[in-house]
Amino acid sequence: MAEHLVFTLAAAMAAMGDLAGHERRGTMAWPARSAILGLLAAAQGIRRDDAAGLAALARLRMAVAVHDDGTPLRDYHTVQTVPSAAVRRPDSRPEALARAGQAVNTTITLRDYRVGVLYSVAVWDLPLEPLAAALRRPVFTLYLGRKSCPLSAPPAPHIVEADGPLQALRQAQLPEFRNTRQGLPIRLIASDEDLGGGHSEWRNDVPLDRGRWHFTSRQVHFLRPVAAEGGT
Repeated sequence: MAEHLVFTLAAAMAAMGDLAGHERRGTMAWPARSAILGLLAAAQGIRRDDAAGLAALARLRMAVAVHDDGTPLRDYHTVQTVPSAAVRRPDSRPEALARAGQAVNTTITLRDYRVGVLYSVAVWDLPLEPLAAALRRPVFTLYLGRKSCPLSAPPAPHIVEADGPLQALRQAQLPEFRNTRQGLPIRLIASDEDLGGGHSEWRNDVPLDRGRWHFTSRQVHFLRPVAAEGGT
């Protein structure tokens, strides 16, 4: 048995970084390691330029359970860019647009979201009570991916004794408005620890430098508990 900190993430909208270019920003179906570490850092009041504060979370191990990965939503943005050949060294974007007149380029960009998501998270291998306290009274607003995606319920952090991440995640306290008499089953777990009976993939979601947006990869172990137990 080992201590795990368990909490839930519910949001009306979420955007969890995937491969991104200028015109399209996709989203994963579950929050990656960088998203969880960023959320915990925000709860503790650690800013993106606080390299030492962020490094203190690097040893944390985690597992994310997907109860509901929501439905996809795509948002279209019409944006205008000002060619540098049209306006030289403007002091501001409004000035650039005013000086460019009709000489602007108009493009459509895409932003993907997930609607109505619910996850539970288990973390371990660091002192857990300070993290639990921060989640109860976060310094910065907690959101899932973008600032337009705040949590729709408190994360309900609590520390449990469990044989492993799966047993810990089953003790998560789901929001009342998402719970049912039968509970909401775990459809998928993405874990740092091999839970057996699943498969493994490499994911590029370990933050190295928040300022430069540099990441490296880790091995993630996936398990579908319902299927592993003979369900559908």
